[in-house]
Amino acid sequence: MHGFALPLAGPYNGVPPAGGLAGLSGFPLGAAGLGVRVQGGAQASAVLFVSNLNEEMVTPDALFTLFGVYGDVQRVKILYNKKDSALIQMAKPHQALLALTHTDKLRVFGKKIKVMFSKYQIVQLPKEGQPDAGLTKDYTNSTLHRFKKPGSKNYQNICRPSATLHLSNIPATVAKEEIKDAFTKNGFTVKAFKFFQKDRKMALIRMPNMDDAVAALIKMHNYQLSESNHFRVSFSKSNI
Repeated sequence: MHGFALPLAGPYNGVPPAGGLAGLSGFPLGAAGLGVRVQGGAQASAVLFVSNLNEEMVTPDALFTLFGVYGDVQRVKILYNKKDSALIQMAKPHQALLALTHTDKLRVFGKKIKVMFSKYQIVQLPKEGQPDAGLTKDYTNSTLHRFKKPGSKNYQNICRPSATLHLSNIPATVAKEEIKDAFTKNGFTVKAFKFFQKDRKMALIRMPNMDDAVAALIKMHNYQLSESNHFRVSFSKSNI
């Protein structure tokens, strides 16, 4: 994971990183350990500023799911007067860096988003009576966080978005066609599918392109397969 180039961070004092993701082998890390130069000894923000969103389709839940691949999203605020932009608060600064590195310039719902560090340290919830239209959500107590356990093995599986998705938490009684049908019914074309040979609770499914895979991850993560089972969807390092 070393050496990914990181875009220059506009709202975060314009400071470039030093050394990409060097230092990510140990958690938690401050800004210095992340290879991010900050002024005056300050810590890197855990809040990201995301712009050029498709305001007709994006929701707080969609951003929570996508950015949740790279860290535990605490709060999401789509800006009330600029709905193509949002603030996303991660649990830790190193998670914000992981999310920024992997999602900046990613196409989401047909638009190439821009991700950078925010000048804010937290995302404020709207005050009582303040107009918000459901654009701000708190996910602190969400059951869908992937990295709650210290040293979670999910960190080892983090990768760049790809056209192939990794599915887990599949019940033994669910057949291949049922899974493919679930994706098809939700508007996605399945190009290839295969179960893991050693663990049938997991599978790989390939979309026609990365744009479709991003949309499928947002739509299908936590999709209910049975009364007690929901998909867990991630990007895959492997292709099929």
